[in-house]
Amino acid sequence: MTDTPDHNNPPSLPPLRPERFMSQQISGILTLNHGGDILSIDISAAKILGVDAYSAKGKSIHDFIPLLDLPTSFSEKETHGTATITPDKQPQTITYSLRAGREEKQDLYFLVLHLQDSFADSIERYRDMFEWIPTGLMVYHLDQQQPLTCNQRLLDFLQLETEKQALRADSAISLEIKAQLNRVEYEQESFFQIKLTTPGQNPICLQATTSLIPALNENIILILLEDITQQNLNARALKESRNTLEAIIGNAVDGIIIIDHRGRIQMTNEATTKLFGYTDEEMLGQNIKMLMPQPHRGDHDSYLRNYMATGEGQIIGVGREVQGQRKNGTLFPFRLGVSRIETEVGLLFTGVIHDLTEEHKAKAEIINLNRELEQKVEERTEKLTEVVNKLLQSNLKLEEQIKERRAAEEALKRNEEELRKALEREKELSQLKSRFVSMASHEFRTPLTTIASSSELVKLYTRTEQQPKREKHLRRIQSAVTNLTGILGDFLSLSKLEEGKISNVPEAVNLKNLLEESIDDVHVLLKPNQTVERTFTNIDQEVLIDKKILKNIMLNLLSNAIKYSDAGSTVWLKAAVEENLLRISIRDEGIGIPESDQKHLFSRFFRADNAVNIQGTGLGLNIVHRYLELLEGEIHFKSIEGEGTTFSFEVPVGH
Repeated sequence: MTDTPDHNNPPSLPPLRPERFMSQQISGILTLNHGGDILSIDISAAKILGVDAYSAKGKSIHDFIPLLDLPTSFSEKETHGTATITPDKQPQTITYSLRAGREEKQDLYFLVLHLQDSFADSIERYRDMFEWIPTGLMVYHLDQQQPLTCNQRLLDFLQLETEKQALRADSAISLEIKAQLNRVEYEQESFFQIKLTTPGQNPICLQATTSLIPALNENIILILLEDITQQNLNARALKESRNTLEAIIGNAVDGIIIIDHRGRIQMTNEATTKLFGYTDEEMLGQNIKMLMPQPHRGDHDSYLRNYMATGEGQIIGVGREVQGQRKNGTLFPFRLGVSRIETEVGLLFTGVIHDLTEEHKAKAEIINLNRELEQKVEERTEKLTEVVNKLLQSNLKLEEQIKERRAAEEALKRNEEELRKALEREKELSQLKSRFVSMASHEFRTPLTTIASSSELVKLYTRTEQQPKREKHLRRIQSAVTNLTGILGDFLSLSKLEEGKISNVPEAVNLKNLLEESIDDVHVLLKPNQTVERTFTNIDQEVLIDKKILKNIMLNLLSNAIKYSDAGSTVWLKAAVEENLLRISIRDEGIGIPESDQKHLFSRFFRADNAVNIQGTGLGLNIVHRYLELLEGEIHFKSIEGEGTTFSFEVPVGH
């Protein structure tokens, strides 16, 4: 290998910034040695100099550019300048860039020659480069106050089909940029936002960054535009979510405190400030131990450090009763539940504080009452003992009575809690009775009124041609009787369940036959064009299960799905046996269950707000729930108001 460079494949030139030559055309490259001799020259450079590329090799660059200055010592610093050449005896002005390099241990110079051209040609030449830029771009003429060109990405942002639509002086983007540039210092890089509405009536927000092009003879700037519409929407949604969270925390009945991994308080709610007597300003940023009495106050920092180091905690994830210290120094009991939260800003701990002061007062009152009762019993016992001692020989019967009374008083103490519970049950039964009477009077009145009115009308239709009218009212009577039978059936089932007269008695059952029978039984309830679609998987077998209970569950859920759905709707029934589990789901397109009512769905006599005008007792789902408890099964549901409800349950079966 020699030290002579390869003139046909000159070393690659270090990258040059295109904005420096925005109004120029890169025309040719030469490689020179330290003395200025031409080692290699490309065709474009030879054309600029007006020579043949092959014949130019080996000649001095000063033969063509006499005034070109070469550094006297090797330097890698890039230099620029202009020079006049006379190819074909026609003077032309060129610009050049000169940069040093090294190839095979030999110092070289790379000379890049440029010919002046028009700004319009430069814009056209760099159009492809504009399309590579991943953001929207616009070239704007400040003196003319109008855009000159833009890239396709900006047209996509604006939902425009042609560049002409965006470059019009009266276009929305042109007017907005013109207004913004009148308010900013465009001699230096500046930023502003543009809010527009696209032709499709979609609002967009663009972040604009301006950059002056100093190399141009004309007053031109580049404007880069980035679509930040979704970013703004996300920020607004995040703010709304935070406001909602703060409102929930602020209105919580229990105290809520959020601390960071160092124990510093980050957030509290109003309940917390009332409990401890501090203001938000007094607590925020302070260590949580300020709310603890000794010795916990002194131990808390070491406990937190130990948890951060080992991950082993005593109260995190486990609720327990502790004491808090108010601002005035008084102590009070509360139940504390702590959970950890991983967030983008780091680890946080959330504590929920439930004040136990009133509960402790109630317990103390009960203890005092018991103590007073015991004291009275003891006093009575002493008096009776004295009497017994005096009359021991003459009144053994009285002594026995005293013993019985003492035993009764001791039993009274033991049964005090049971009496309290019995009183609560009595109150609950009283409420249930009231609800039952109200419901029964309403549910019985409607079908009985129907029977009475229809029977009176039947007596009036005595002629043969009035037979259709008689049949219509007979069907109304039959429907009312069916409703009454269903209501009485619900009451009877509930009564048997309450008395423990229903038990789980498994027997061999063909599931497919049972499900088909259930569908047939509710067929009379179907409204016009209402259908039941079924999907069965692996149920062509006999399993061990209580047939009556399972069928009652199916009839109840299917009739509900039909009753709460409109005519023309579809009810879907799915059933499958997987290993030792029977899974069944029933989905309808009915009125759905309001979210606020869903937590009460399995309560006795409960009716959702949107179902009060539909006949029903409010017992069906309570009975289904209790039946599934007998079968050791579970039931779940999903419901969206106005779209429909899906009930799913699973029960164990034997083969």
